[in-house]
This record gives sequence, C-alpha cells and structure tokens, in this order.
Amino acid sequence: METMNMKYKVAVPGLLSLVCALPASAQSSVMLYGVVDTGIEYANHQVDGGNSIARISSGNTAGSRWGLRGVEDLGNGQQAVFVLESGYDTDTGKSSQGGRLFGRMAYVGMQGRWGSLLLGRQQNELFDFIGAFDPMLLAPRYSILNQDIAFVSRADNTVKYTGTFGGLTASAMYSFGAESSTVNGSEVPGNAKLGREYGFRLSYSSGPIGIGAAYDEVNTGTTTTNPDARTRRAVLAGTYDFNPVKAFVGYRWARAYDGALLPGAIAGAGNQGSNLWWTGLIWQASPAIALSAAAYYQDFRNTGNDPWLFAGNARYAFSKRTNAYLSVGYTRNKGSANLGLSSGVGGFGYTPPGTNQLGAVVGIRHVF
Repeated sequence: METMNMKYKVAVPGLLSLVCALPASAQSSVMLYGVVDTGIEYANHQVDGGNSIARISSGNTAGSRWGLRGVEDLGNGQQAVFVLESGYDTDTGKSSQGGRLFGRMAYVGMQGRWGSLLLGRQQNELFDFIGAFDPMLLAPRYSILNQDIAFVSRADNTVKYTGTFGGLTASAMYSFGAESSTVNGSEVPGNAKLGREYGFRLSYSSGPIGIGAAYDEVNTGTTTTNPDARTRRAVLAGTYDFNPVKAFVGYRWARAYDGALLPGAIAGAGNQGSNLWWTGLIWQASPAIALSAAAYYQDFRNTGNDPWLFAGNARYAFSKRTNAYLSVGYTRNKGSANLGLSSGVGGFGYTPPGTNQLGAVVGIRHVF
C-alpha cells in the first residue's frame, strides 16, 4: 500500500505538470442549450373508433431538445465547429428520433468567411429552407409538416456546404446513406444509389422581401425491394414583411417513382404525385403577443383525396426565454383522405378516412 501511495504522489503532480506545460490552445467554447415545450392537447375523431382524446403532449410549438454546440477559433477567420443535439419527450422522458441519443443533429466541420462545410447527421435542405417560409414556424402541432413530413427530414452520413453572400444564402448537401437503420438500403457496397439523398437551396432577403427555392431527391429502396424507388420535391416560397404583419405564400411539387411512396397518396400507384400550396400571416400585435394563421391545401394527382389543413397560434412572451401558447388545428378531408393532426410522423393515417379532425393544445415553452 505504501508503494502504491508513493506512485500516486509522483504520478499526479507529474500529470498536472504535463498538462500545464502543453501549449495554450486556441480560444474555444462549448455551450449547453435546449428547449422544453409541454402542453395539454385535445383532438377528436381519433383513428381507433373515432373517439376524442385529451393528453399531455411534448414539443408543440418546437421540438423539446437539449444539445451541445462547440466553436474553436483557429485564427484567420477560421473556426472548427460541432453540434450534438438530442430530442426527447417531456411527457415520458424518452428520446425522440427512434431512440437515438443525438437524433436531431450530430456533425463536425469548419466555417469561415467562405461559408461552412459540415459532416455527419444533419437536416436536409427542405428542413433548413422551410423554417423561414412557414407561417406556423414549422410547429410540430400544427403546421406544414402535417401535410408532408419530408419538411422535417434529417439525413445520416451527410456532407453539406452553406455560404451566405450579402442577402443571398446558398447550400447543397449529399448523403451517402440517409437512413442508416434501413437494412440493405444504406451505404451498400456496389450500390451507391441505395439510400442516397441530395439537394440544394437558394434564398434571398432584402428589406421586407424574402424569396427562396429548394430541391430534394432521396432513394428509399433496398437491395431486395424497389431498388430504384425515389422521391423528388421542389419548393418555391416567399414572404413580405409589412411590419407588424408578415405574409407568407408557397408551393411544393412532389413525385414518387418506382415503388416510392408520398405521404397520403394512394398506395400501389406506380408513379405518385401531389401539389401543395399554402399561405398565411404572422401579426406581432405587441412586443409580447404574436398571432399566426395558415392554410395548407394538397392536391393528389388523379384522385379526389385532397385535404386541407387550417392552423392558428397565439403566443404570449413572459420573457425572451419563456412563453405560453394556444394552438388550434383543423383538417378537412375529401374522399378517402385521412389527414390528421398527429405530430412527429406526419398527419396521414391519424383520423378515419374522409373524417375531419379538430385539435387544440395549450402549453408553455422555455428556452435555455
């Protein structure tokens, strides 16, 4: 025991001396941040029997999350950066995104005046694009993601470049395998197209005007099932800030080929297609009060199943970090459309076919 104590007496000071002797590192910082968003939701016409439900719901105006963001200054305007971001449900404490520890984002890269180059799990270009052009600010309850879950998609194994030049922002991404959990459908040797996703976006802002376009294509096939399956989406949107009212308008074109599926389209159709339009307003009624309203209409090709989604939100800010809110959503379904108000997995299949659904949630959100 005496010999062991002597070893510690020598080793610990030696280790401290070694650490102190290391060259001073470049200036760096790591920040812990997050969102806690929880409310009480009511929604009628549930898919199992058409009954109503009241429940605690997590992530209503923004997904609940925590994360670590790091920056190291390398000099000459260059920085090394990383983000590790984890989603969770406040009502159960479970991790979101299929139970992944850092399911929202996990990337590392470099940035400078020339832009940023990032590697890892990241949001696709549709996700990065739509936040500025959705009048409901991409709220999990209720917004454009109910009509098309692709607007909140993330991709594994991604390299992404983003640059901002004055009022213009340009970005492009490529994923070698967008969904690693797909068996025989992601980064398969000799089958580079399986799981591949790529896209780009351009946006321009000047004074009260904002306008942008984005494109995304992803292969969803496997070596055994529909290896050529792919979906393509293109989006064009714009905003105008009248101060204190901001107006939004947008259009999304989508097609699915060779066995791929569009959410809400008739299963089994060879090549599916839809057109989605939306418009809405945000009124900053006072420094503490903001009101939003939006309408989303989707026209599925060669069917009469064309659902509407109407959404509204009122927010009161107690401070810069804490606000209370009331959100209301209503889906109007035609034919056999089954658009509901479920969040996180898109809205289709969450009300009986041809049935309308009404939902409301009141809650509180804190940002740290």
